[in-house]
Amino acid sequence: MNWNDGWVLALGTAFFVWVSRHALRNPRAHGFYRFFAWECMLVLLVLNRPWWHVDMFGWRQQISWGLLLISFVLAIYSTRLLIRKGGHAGAGRSESELLHFEKTARLVTDGVYRYIRHPMYAALLYLAWAIYLKNITLLTTALVALASVLLWLTALRDEAECRAYFGSPYQDYQRHTKRFVPFLL
Repeated sequence: MNWNDGWVLALGTAFFVWVSRHALRNPRAHGFYRFFAWECMLVLLVLNRPWWHVDMFGWRQQISWGLLLISFVLAIYSTRLLIRKGGHAGAGRSESELLHFEKTARLVTDGVYRYIRHPMYAALLYLAWAIYLKNITLLTTALVALASVLLWLTALRDEAECRAYFGSPYQDYQRHTKRFVPFLL
């Protein structure tokens, strides 16, 4: 790790702390676990940065670039869909731990949300594995495993929050969708 990597870690962590400042005070909030998943991914990114373009046509790199593309498209598409279809709950959702676009008034079940409940967390999961594939070591394996567990915990807490807010419609939605991978997981 060099001087620039230290700055990337410091600035990235500062940004994640600021975004997660309310959630970090509440271990029952999904954002609490998401913060630590982001941190694992940030360290993974810094560690694997030197191998980003090594062996560009190797099978690991090709899978990695494919996962990066899927992650990017899924994150943008699902966030836009949530903002457009979810409405804004405003005063109806007072949880300070939620990011602004997460304070939806309506349950979104269109588009990718028809198949998976957490496309944004799925995008982060795919991103973590894409970064991991750049350079596989014992440390990066531990980091991607920890990030994956933390994203799973994030999804579980998010589901509890959604059940509390949306009630039985969310429970019905859970029965018909998967968490991260359509038709599988």
